[in-house]
Amino acid sequence: MSEAESGTIYDRLGGAAFTRALADRFYDIMESDPAYAGLRAMHEPDLGPVRDSFAGFLATWLGGPRDWLAARGGGFCVMSRHAGMGITAETAGQWVAAMRAAMAELVTDARLRAKIDEAFTRLAAAMARGGGENA
Repeated sequence: MSEAESGTIYDRLGGAAFTRALADRFYDIMESDPAYAGLRAMHEPDLGPVRDSFAGFLATWLGGPRDWLAARGGGFCVMSRHAGMGITAETAGQWVAAMRAAMAELVTDARLRAKIDEAFTRLAAAMARGGGENA
């Protein structure tokens, strides 16, 4: 493994600045593009708190500091947290598409982007099966 490939994905992507930028870009895309109206409707009018939380989640999920998780008492299940939201295959697809668009702008390493995309795609599909009307 080269020096550029060592460390966590979080470190390789740029740490806290990156996870904040990715969360913000994702929500900017979701909020501004009518193609994501169904996904946007599932969120509160003020996206500030969810932007902050998602940036923290991404940091933890990508191998960074676990501060976000510790602030939640160490126990957090992303599936349980989203179970009652009525996620469908359509809204899961919107989530993945908005995340792909954000990553296309911010993740320059195509191999790493594909690896993250694969994980997000599996997660979104599982959420649609677990809590949506298309389950």
